[in-house]
Amino acid sequence: MILVESLPSMEVVNGFPARMKLERAFPLARSVELAELMARDRWRHGRLLQGGVVNFPVEGSSNPFTAGLYITRVKLGTPPKDFIVQIDTGSDILWVTCNPCDSCPKSSGIISELTSFSPQGSSTAAPIGCSDKICTSTIQTAEAPCSSGSTNSQCSYSFVYGDGSGTSGYYVSDNLYFDTVVGDASTANSSASIVFGCSNSQTGDLTKPDRAVDGIFGFGQHDLSVISQLSSQGITPKVFSHCLKGSKEGGGILVLGEIIEPGIVYTPLVQSQPHYNLNLQSIAVNGQILSIDPAVFATSSNRGTIIDTGTTLTYLVEEAYAPFVNAITAAVSQSAHYLPSKGSYCFWISGSVNEIFPSVTLNFQGGASMILKPEDYLLQQELFNSAAVWCIGWQTVQGQGMTILGDLVLKDKIFVYDLAGQRIGWGNYDCSLSVNVSTSSSKSEFVNTGQMSVSSSSSRGENVVMFSFICMDVLQNLV
Repeated sequence: MILVESLPSMEVVNGFPARMKLERAFPLARSVELAELMARDRWRHGRLLQGGVVNFPVEGSSNPFTAGLYITRVKLGTPPKDFIVQIDTGSDILWVTCNPCDSCPKSSGIISELTSFSPQGSSTAAPIGCSDKICTSTIQTAEAPCSSGSTNSQCSYSFVYGDGSGTSGYYVSDNLYFDTVVGDASTANSSASIVFGCSNSQTGDLTKPDRAVDGIFGFGQHDLSVISQLSSQGITPKVFSHCLKGSKEGGGILVLGEIIEPGIVYTPLVQSQPHYNLNLQSIAVNGQILSIDPAVFATSSNRGTIIDTGTTLTYLVEEAYAPFVNAITAAVSQSAHYLPSKGSYCFWISGSVNEIFPSVTLNFQGGASMILKPEDYLLQQELFNSAAVWCIGWQTVQGQGMTILGDLVLKDKIFVYDLAGQRIGWGNYDCSLSVNVSTSSSKSEFVNTGQMSVSSSSSRGENVVMFSFICMDVLQNLV
């Protein structure tokens, strides 16, 4: 059984979507059991790329669960064609299905009609050969696309995901079209030639119609990511930002540019990591540092702390989980009633959740702290004897060495991914409000997330690129 929510309406600026409503993967209008949320996250973790990228084991489930897909509409080629692609901060490359394609899906339960790219049908498309500089210097260091001695063959790729699905194909260059916000407070249609993947073979879950999209848009740090390519051409800064609303109606904004707001703090990115890894150093409950060895948060091949917008809950490394839940339980022992039948450390309360449950602070390298309200680590469940039931939404997976900060923590905050400065910043924020976006130290634009109105204090030629994106809900059974 597949349940797909209808696409929200878009506001169009100069023929290109400038905004599309973001929706929560799990609407607050219905109660979702924690087991269902965890099953969904296990599927997500199995989709992270293998091959130099942290891999998570796949654990199957026969229970139905919701799989959230953040997707955006991009225009490629001449004449331009629309492609709906999944947003993925866990990979780097933009790739789309090409024609012909072996074992690729013919229909989709997510979008009305799948679209394939044809290099022969675009007057601006050009193949990337094995002898091309971008293939020899940029690509093959990561994927070794060409056999030894190859000079004229196409520069190829092959990606394998943790759940066994994958895609392979070759690289092409062509025009990517987008709208930019420029210094005179107007929007402009722009294009740039970029290199992207042309998929002619797909396997595993990528072929399932209930999950099929036209491709994947990687937002990673590699030189071949769209962010890096546009930055190297001087079109955008090497930074992107998002602000996801945690309210019932959802929504948010994603821009290629830096959101500037007072109170944003920064911590360094861990160097030479494929994901957005941070150095978490300690956790405090009600201002008291928990007795957790900082070494359990250290980054290695299969350990560390990552930010992942594709994960719904938050997952603590196993050694930190017991001290955390014990501290929360002790703090509410006089005001909340534990419900062992609910599992996952659930409590019913008769008062305000913010008055009963303690604050939690995550302390990172460089003195940057993330101060969390109870709603950032709790999920409200169905009522118990007319009283509110709150469950700790932070989980752990036995044997997993990763701490994963998912949407439960990321919502209602500005997040800035400063790839040029190799740092990530955040600050609590009402994401229904407008934000200030800057592309340099002397320039900013005012971007309203509801109406996308823009004003500027400078007329320099730097741009802010805005990609529209949706969050789709897919309810499905896994066997």
